[in-house]
Amino acid sequence: MGGGHRRTAENQTTPPSCWSHFWSSALRTKPLSDSGIRTNSGDGLVRSLGMFDLILLGVGASIGAGIFVVTGTVARDAGPGVTVSFILAGASCVLNALCYAELASRFPAVVGGAYLYTYTAFNELTAFLVFSQLMLDYHIGAASIARSLASYVVTILELFPIFKENIPDWFGHGGQQFLGGALSLNLLAPILLAFLTIVLCRGVGESSAVNSFMTATKIVIVLIVIFAGAFEVDVSNWTPFAPNGFKEVLTGATVVFFAYVGFDAVANSAEESKRPQRDLPIGIIGSLLICVILYIGVCLVITGMVPYKFLGEDAPLADAFTSKGLKFVAILISVGAVAGLTTTLLVGLYVQSRLYLGLGRDGLLPSVFARVHARRRTPIHSQVWVGIVAGILAGLFNVHILSHILSVGSLTGYSVVAASVVALRLKDKASSQVSSSSWREGVICLFIVACSGFGAGVVYRFNASYIFIIIAVIVATLALCALCFRQVYADMPGFSCPGVPIVPTVCIFFNMFLFAQLHHEAWGRFVILSIITIGIYAFYGQYHADPSAEETIIYHRAPEDSRMKAAAVTVELPSPTDIPSTTEVPSTESPTVTSAVQYSRMRESWHLSMSVATCSLPLLNQPLEV
Repeated sequence: MGGGHRRTAENQTTPPSCWSHFWSSALRTKPLSDSGIRTNSGDGLVRSLGMFDLILLGVGASIGAGIFVVTGTVARDAGPGVTVSFILAGASCVLNALCYAELASRFPAVVGGAYLYTYTAFNELTAFLVFSQLMLDYHIGAASIARSLASYVVTILELFPIFKENIPDWFGHGGQQFLGGALSLNLLAPILLAFLTIVLCRGVGESSAVNSFMTATKIVIVLIVIFAGAFEVDVSNWTPFAPNGFKEVLTGATVVFFAYVGFDAVANSAEESKRPQRDLPIGIIGSLLICVILYIGVCLVITGMVPYKFLGEDAPLADAFTSKGLKFVAILISVGAVAGLTTTLLVGLYVQSRLYLGLGRDGLLPSVFARVHARRRTPIHSQVWVGIVAGILAGLFNVHILSHILSVGSLTGYSVVAASVVALRLKDKASSQVSSSSWREGVICLFIVACSGFGAGVVYRFNASYIFIIIAVIVATLALCALCFRQVYADMPGFSCPGVPIVPTVCIFFNMFLFAQLHHEAWGRFVILSIITIGIYAFYGQYHADPSAEETIIYHRAPEDSRMKAAAVTVELPSPTDIPSTTEVPSTESPTVTSAVQYSRMRESWHLSMSVATCSLPLLNQPLEV
């Protein structure tokens, strides 16, 4: 008996095994409660982006030089039906954007985007995996865009006689290739990256001004192209509308889907938005709708000007205008391509630094990434690191050969964000709290939908019998029925994605269908990078991450009932004092609005000698320094 007691005591003091510690850490979640999500008081970003800035941010990230190229290249196969391809792809992206908009409205106004949503809805390891897949896309994409931008800049410079045939290939176009084409020197691309990195380090105001100017220039040029081409349209070129059948139109939709990628960048600017709960959903959806309209306009023009069979390979839109004697428009297209690539690259670098900032705060990466410049209010260390990585890749490597392994991160992020909407809305039928069994059942159904979408995509890709696609659709439908009829979902404050769980489920199915259309090397990249990420987490992340660290500034999410007409604004002080811990302020007509006069009166009544206190306004999601 005594030995038994001793063994029990020894077992109680035995430290957990490495395996159990790994799983307990990996399954941690970031709390999204009334106590909020916290960040260092000295490491907050400045809120300077308005609704118009966010819309231009999304447009700048989405529309690059591809609007002048991909429209024509896809039209060579789909014919005038490429317009339908862009409509289908745009509709799918709008559904994804609705999921992003709900989470951006619901979450505290801090950086993180898809990583933050996954951290809260699922667990720490899944969030780290999503970050790694997204970040590889961003790094390779930034280097590839920088090379394309350098090539366009050199092309424009060569329009001047002094530069024509005097610029060596290694300066901007890419010089002699080594190691089977893997290495290729490019001097201008790192210079352009360094310039944009300096702009971003100077502050979000300066970078937003540059992005707004370049994006506005790009939009104006696209509109000029559409209106100039409209007078050259021959409607007979639109017949037949789908010469190669609807399958080519659907295949075209899977290709042009990636032309819309970028609207999710708006979600990563939450901490720098003036009114995040209102402006982020508008910025996400508004920027995407603008992109859809511009793409459709360009498609109608290019297929109406020239028969689809005669569209060029490399510059179809420019070739179409040149064939009509409108060479000045072709020059404008080159300028628009430079503006488009510049904004896409600028926003891409911006998003990367904010993601690194979020992981640095949570401890999954070294704390140096969490530092914010005291005066510029930008994460300079993260921004410089991002610029260095992109500069090395763009200056030394022929990253264009890696372009076929891109888009894995985007599709992964979109799918997990859609799943997060469902997971966070799930609640037990008997109470407002999520039961573990109900939540697990919902996640299993989402996983079944994802597998069905991937299976249907594989069958479609390899031209197998359509019976297998029907089976996959039936299985996904049964899982959706279980989500609809066996679960109850909470009503969210702020912007709510309509049709939950149908809309998120359709997003997951179609995203995984597209995932199956990627090159097989992209599948290998997903598996290999996931293994590497798990290794990094096992040796570093699990020991340093702290999703609920006690800090100073508290960002509060909205309470569940945001439509209350009479609600008190609660002000929480960081430590107990003789000053009352709560102060009730009469509500205005809308509980989301509290006037500056009320703030001023509260400040005058407290007469606090402390340097910083935290005011938590349930719907404002902004800290107030007192």
